[in-house]
Amino acid sequence: MGYRVVVAGATGNVGREMLNILAEREFPADEIAVLASSRSTGLTVDFGDTGKTLKIQNIEHFDWAGWDMALFAIGSEATAKYAPIAAAAGCTVIDNSSLYRMDPDVPLIVPEVNPEAISGYKRKNIIANPNCSTAQMVVALKPLHDEATIRRVVVATYQSVSGAGKEGMDELFEQSRNIFVGDPAVPKKFTKQIAFNVIPHIDSFLDDGSTKEEWKMVVETKKILDPKIKVSATCVRVPVFVGHSEAINIEFVDEISAARAKAILREAPGVMLVDKHEDGGYVTPIECVGEYATYISRVREDPTVDSGLSLWCVSDNLRKGAALNAVQIAELLGRKHLQKAG
Repeated sequence: MGYRVVVAGATGNVGREMLNILAEREFPADEIAVLASSRSTGLTVDFGDTGKTLKIQNIEHFDWAGWDMALFAIGSEATAKYAPIAAAAGCTVIDNSSLYRMDPDVPLIVPEVNPEAISGYKRKNIIANPNCSTAQMVVALKPLHDEATIRRVVVATYQSVSGAGKEGMDELFEQSRNIFVGDPAVPKKFTKQIAFNVIPHIDSFLDDGSTKEEWKMVVETKKILDPKIKVSATCVRVPVFVGHSEAINIEFVDEISAARAKAILREAPGVMLVDKHEDGGYVTPIECVGEYATYISRVREDPTVDSGLSLWCVSDNLRKGAALNAVQIAELLGRKHLQKAG
């Protein structure tokens, strides 16, 4: 017997991707309910490439009783309203928003990194999905931390516009088209022109001059991986539709060579090492779209510290950064805790 699964926010980028991945991975679901706001009620969405369509229900009137788990992709404000209702009805919430990530009673999970932490979900019946840029980075860091203990990480991100939702993708497309035909490229979603430009600003500014996106990378890495790790992040929006990239510099407590790091990464769960010292011997964001893996390239030693490495990390942010990680959490929850499927 399979699970009864809810996907909340099924009309958005991440919600649609959740449905695709549930179908691709043949998740053991006997029934799937898809929810959105009242304006989408009655519309249909595809269940991956199965040929099945699902009718959208109004989240405001949904009865959560009897449903096993819900994948939320509805933003923090709506999550604050509906997640406690679902959880109280016995439906375990796997939330993609930032609302619960730093709640000490809510586990923040990347299944390749800290699967054991999921046992804490019973306190609130809610599990948090990390920020997209954090998720791919900790998948890369975990096996190296186990080997040589990470002291400090300095990361610069190159984050695609899909991280800002459909509005971000539309803005990049429209601005690019306008520039080619000589029309003005007026920013609406972003603070400056995104087409043919990069913007060193994601989310709101904090008092210390960092942005909330940068803060998320710091505190989430500590919660997921190790509170002792020091993290400095600079998060940049780039004119790429899908796929986040990161240039990561790591300082270790113990000595580790680039060759040893590559050997470890080659066997690490969720990682695909593509690192040839030749033209094209690395992965770019356009090549990771639709893929499950976190791709690592350009692994090399940093001679400016006693034991340091630099590497390039690329992943599909709508997948590992959001929808895939949520489905992997659902799989982990089912295997380890709900144990309903035969």
